[in-house]
Amino acid sequence: MGLRDTLELMLQRGQDSPLLRYSLGGECLKAGDALAAVTHLSEAVAQNPAYSAAWKLLGQALAAAGSPSRARDAYREGIRVAEAGGDLQAAREMGVFLKRLERSEVPG
Repeated sequence: MGLRDTLELMLQRGQDSPLLRYSLGGECLKAGDALAAVTHLSEAVAQNPAYSAAWKLLGQALAAAGSPSRARDAYREGIRVAEAGGDLQAAREMGVFLKRLERSEVPG
């Protein structure tokens, strides 16, 4: 049984938490299952809107799932949350991801 299976089992047992959803979302993203990652990471930020790391990973998952507009929104909210919480490194990282995303969408 892999880590993703273990995390899903914990979720089925009712051990839901923002950290569990973040971890499960990360594992889904690593496995190439961006849609499942979006589901879990969206739930992580719904449970804890101040979870800046989850916002960052949600932006990445949304971009991977082909939703650049929603990814931009997630990064913007994540930057706001990170700055409000003093997590300046996460805010900077999301700013870089946001700029890359915006540059990749500019018509050539």
